[in-house]
Amino acid sequence: MITVPPDFAVDHGDDVLAWRDTLPALATKFCARWELAPDGDLMNGYVAVVLPVRRADGSGAVLKLTWLDDETRQEPLALRAWDGDGVVRLLDSDDEHGALLLERLDHRRSLRDTCIEEALEVTGGLLRRLRLPAGPEFRRVEVADLAEGNANLGGVVPERFIRLAGELGRELAATAGNTLANQDLHYENVLRADREPWLMIDPKPIAGDREFGVIPLLWNRSAELDGERGVLERLAALCDLGELDAERARLWTLYRAVDNWLWCTEAGETGTAEFCESVARLLAVKEP
Repeated sequence: MITVPPDFAVDHGDDVLAWRDTLPALATKFCARWELAPDGDLMNGYVAVVLPVRRADGSGAVLKLTWLDDETRQEPLALRAWDGDGVVRLLDSDDEHGALLLERLDHRRSLRDTCIEEALEVTGGLLRRLRLPAGPEFRRVEVADLAEGNANLGGVVPERFIRLAGELGRELAATAGNTLANQDLHYENVLRADREPWLMIDPKPIAGDREFGVIPLLWNRSAELDGERGVLERLAALCDLGELDAERARLWTLYRAVDNWLWCTEAGETGTAEFCESVARLLAVKEP
């Protein structure tokens, strides 16, 4: 029924590759179970494939099959909790196999391609709207062992930033709230829709502070920023539009900038690593 691109998930290890080999059978299984007919070309992201389909009543939808890890297995939980309010609607799911039947949106049109003013208005609105209390089933925000990660990479990040971000992260996590937040909200994950003008997809839910989720909205479309002033202006705009605590947003963004500086260096994502380094250096100016 589907042909998986040969380069999909090739860098994710043997377990993911073994799962990738099961995707044609999984697609057949869930198309039969949910009475779906393929209705377009297969698409893929980082750890998921998406197949446009038609339901038995003729309505359009998409079948998403995703590799299950700590982040992705909680996507359907968050979609059920938000219940279509600003987000794509979950029509059905099989949590054991990572299969989701979702409302169909226009994947060709995202906030990546609109003017930045509209993109900020929409994402700021989502930050404001999506603040339900998180149930006990959701992962709590945690901080990484930055010192160990840095040592494994040969000390690529100066020790001052590792120490500062580690201290801030532990303090922030210990005092974090209990809001259902999306740690991966960015402009490419908000698509044009019929039910609302724009709807969010692909959440990575976490229980904690909404301010934890700001940094992807800085590095996505970062080429449009006017240097350091542009970073600060975009951060301030998101805090204003999203009704966020500006200082807590700065501190979480500083922590995550250092964390992602390490992660992107290890993954070979040089451009994003360099951007995270610049954000860390900029936001650390106020710290002793």
